[in-house]
Amino acid sequence: MIIMMNAPTIDQINRVLDKLCQLGLDGHSITSSDKTIITANGDLSACQPELYERMPGVDRVVIVETPYKLASREYQKKNTVVTVGNACFGGSNIPVIAGPCAIESYNQLYQTGVGVKAAGAVMLRGGAYKPRSSPYSFQGLEKEGLEIIKAVGREVGLPIVSEVTDPRKVELIAEHVDMLQIGTRNMQNFVLLKEVASAQKPVLLKRGLAATIEEWLMAAEYIMSGGNNQVVLCERGIRTYETYTRNTLDLTAVPVIKHLSHLPVIVDPSHGTGNWRWVNPMAKASVAAGADGLLIEVHPCPEEALSDGPQSLTPGNFAQLMSELDTLTTALGRSL
Repeated sequence: MIIMMNAPTIDQINRVLDKLCQLGLDGHSITSSDKTIITANGDLSACQPELYERMPGVDRVVIVETPYKLASREYQKKNTVVTVGNACFGGSNIPVIAGPCAIESYNQLYQTGVGVKAAGAVMLRGGAYKPRSSPYSFQGLEKEGLEIIKAVGREVGLPIVSEVTDPRKVELIAEHVDMLQIGTRNMQNFVLLKEVASAQKPVLLKRGLAATIEEWLMAAEYIMSGGNNQVVLCERGIRTYETYTRNTLDLTAVPVIKHLSHLPVIVDPSHGTGNWRWVNPMAKASVAAGADGLLIEVHPCPEEALSDGPQSLTPGNFAQLMSELDTLTTALGRSL
């Protein structure tokens, strides 16, 4: 990976690409944030850093042996901090995102928003477009849902995140929300990942149902290679042979990701367990494992929820969890 100086000329970039081609290496130019990076794939023995570091416009050369270049800790040692409103993912604080799985009505979302903010949540979540396993299940209020969450977010004073499921809807959803969510079923929808990258909004990228950590990081790489490095990873459980819980929450992924990548990683214990009883202990375990935030499903009346009621906390349950997390984070030298 050849990192260019600020504002390199086209001639400087092409000269590096030509040199790589002469040595049989496959070179690609990527503009990410304010950096221009040239990646070179091939026989590493043919890549001699000193050969490029003296070329005009070149800042430094980094040998990255992982397939995920921009997301790797080798590329960037310092943790990336993603800021959405007052929520900062990747720092010493632990932001909590809360809200219902699906937006059902204005009153439902407003009641939830007021409750979770009072308890300490710093972002509001809610699905307007819902990809469901059954075509007969509630699919969301779609555009009406977007208008509701945008209005509620403004009224309660919280930034909002909602899922995008269709590349054709990225622009519309980006106009209404502060952060775009890629759900587990779309983690490897590469067309969608490219569109989301071009929207230049912070992205919450959930792990796929049975995705390896490398596949998860490669999905993040798609977004970053498109010029958007504001990516927050979300562990939400993977599918195993266990059927008692909805998924198996893989908390080992948290320290592993923090070792391999500079991107922040949060945990969704609601989907990770599928039962409200286990959300509280697994949320605390996530924080103890080093998570950079939490995503919690909250509904004012879970027994009447149109989606994921069994795993949703009530506002009262959520307030109790936040109180217990406050004690835990203080003991760990962090804060909510």
